[in-house]
Amino acid sequence: MSVAKKEYKRVTVKSLVEMKQNGEKISMLTSYDYSMAKIVDAANVDVILVGDSASNVIAGHETTLPITLDQMIYHASSVVRAAKRALVVVDIPFGSYQSDSKEALRSAIRIMKESGGHAVKVEGGEEIKESVKRIIGAGIPVMGHLGLTPQSIYKFGTYTVRAKEEAEAKQLKQDAKMLEKLGCFGLVLEKIPARLAKEVAESVSIPVIGIGAGNGVDGQVLVVHDLLGMTHEFNPRFLRRYMNLYEEMSDAISQYVNDVKSKDFPNEEEQY
Repeated sequence: MSVAKKEYKRVTVKSLVEMKQNGEKISMLTSYDYSMAKIVDAANVDVILVGDSASNVIAGHETTLPITLDQMIYHASSVVRAAKRALVVVDIPFGSYQSDSKEALRSAIRIMKESGGHAVKVEGGEEIKESVKRIIGAGIPVMGHLGLTPQSIYKFGTYTVRAKEEAEAKQLKQDAKMLEKLGCFGLVLEKIPARLAKEVAESVSIPVIGIGAGNGVDGQVLVVHDLLGMTHEFNPRFLRRYMNLYEEMSDAISQYVNDVKSKDFPNEEEQY
């Protein structure tokens, strides 16, 4: 029996659990600034992720590792001011939660107080158990992230698909159940076999959002700059480009340069 789609004026962690229970897929996109977040929010995206991917997309770093807690708070506060409907989840950056659960809590509190974000996201399983427990214990919603965890890229040495081997797949399933038991409200699975992702999504009661994890999960997330085609050198199998803004923006800017050089811009109607 189909369930009528519920309209949410403001998406919360409780809303996401309801969506999973009702079989409604969850949409999630990144945003890092006010203008983009305003567009994404108006399009009724359920979750806006202020991802540490800002390190790559906005700052031009090779990995997500260099971005700081202060920078994440800056990006998150810009997004929060734009989001009227979406749940805003903020990545806690590398080095701000892994080694010390007390530091993890301090980082999470700073994000919540200074940015106004609604929840935080952390990468890892058993190795960050104490940090997750302490953050949730303070009343802060936490989303987990398993599979390919970009903050650990130098440990992996590659961005290839994770958990293809039985031992790693078994550990991932255990970590997912552990994060659910600790009280995480949701989970991101990145770049793992679709069959495994579906199995995990069916084994937990919390929403599972995939990126490169097939269609058997409860929702999907993409980097908005990739979806819009603003980036053009990143072409993984899981990415569907809905526009080619790189070419369109390049053409528009080139035309502007030509109009300035030829003295066509501004014309009589474009001046006072």
